[in-house]
Amino acid sequence: MKILVLNCGSSSLKYQLIDMDNEEVLAKGLCERIGIDGSKLTHKAEGKDPYVVETPLPDHEAAIKLVMNTLVDPEHGVIESVDEIAAVGHRVVHGGQAYSSATLVTPTVKKVIRDCFELSPLHNPANLMGIEACEAAMPGVPNVAVFDTAFGQSMDEKAFIYAIPYDYYEKYGIRRYGFHGISHSYVSKEAVRFAGLDYKTAKVIVCHLGNGASVSASINGKCIDTSMGLTPLQGSIMGTRSGSIDPTIIQYICHKEGRNVDYVMDILNKQSGILGISGVSSDFRDVQAAQHEGNHRADVAIQSFVYRIAKYIGSYITAMNGVDIIAFTAGVGENDGEIRKAVCDYLGYLGITIDDEANAMRGKERIISTPDSKVIVAAVPTNEELAIARQTLALVTSR
Repeated sequence: MKILVLNCGSSSLKYQLIDMDNEEVLAKGLCERIGIDGSKLTHKAEGKDPYVVETPLPDHEAAIKLVMNTLVDPEHGVIESVDEIAAVGHRVVHGGQAYSSATLVTPTVKKVIRDCFELSPLHNPANLMGIEACEAAMPGVPNVAVFDTAFGQSMDEKAFIYAIPYDYYEKYGIRRYGFHGISHSYVSKEAVRFAGLDYKTAKVIVCHLGNGASVSASINGKCIDTSMGLTPLQGSIMGTRSGSIDPTIIQYICHKEGRNVDYVMDILNKQSGILGISGVSSDFRDVQAAQHEGNHRADVAIQSFVYRIAKYIGSYITAMNGVDIIAFTAGVGENDGEIRKAVCDYLGYLGITIDDEANAMRGKERIISTPDSKVIVAAVPTNEELAIARQTLALVTSR
């Protein structure tokens, strides 16, 4: 069975076509600048040269049609007919409290996605556009919504509730949801499988570290806690996001600079984090290079990032009363041995020791702790597209 996986942004559309008989990626690509001058598709089919199409893409429906035409193209495609696509799995960022698992798209599901526009104004509208574009281009093909917030729905109320008047939770659904959930769910399962642990009892901490960063704790696939909140702004320091701060800072800056809340929130989302502290870049590679050259602010930025990740790990060990495996994933977590080692240096009290040779490797699933380490530490590449495809497959074959 072939499943198309889509991740739609406001002006972009990423896709993969996966043969679920062997979980092989047949083709993948990106439509850029949808609705903007200079739009194009970059397509890569397995075993073939990359293919670029520069053409106007006024909306997501046009982008979907171009993707479909490319997938069946005699020279660059990988299937003979669109009819070979059994289902489409969509990454949807916010499902509110309505969905704790993947679900077939219906008018009710689309209403929930629309109702969450306020909670995810940059992503949910684009996600819905992608769904409706597929409905128009491939009538009758099942569409499945896989929610990034679903993983966090298993948190106990004591973990997700904010200490503000309870009415705000009841009226507006203001609570901690958590994000990167598709990645956390996939990596937690993969880490347990790879390490040969008992899935039902293993206590897992996943550090999804990249330009966006979050940490989760889970047992038996159930999220115990996760660092992001109502929005992805809460939690760890990130590339341009501040992470958790004293809320009074917002009011203080507004008063000092004569600005409104929206102005300060823009700063917290786009000009803070690693970029804000270092003044160098939001790219960890650039900031680490500056750190190695003796740049004090770059050094503080990296040290602050590492310190807060270690603190989340420590707090989640308390929440689960122990930990069996700590998995690092995403761009920084998978590839940056220096960051992983620095985080683990805080965890010596757990009896963790790192295998420097394994830790220096990149791009493959591996255990980076030594055999005598009392807690397993691993680097586990995430694969959100495969996770979406698996959930889509399970849903459409169970109907």
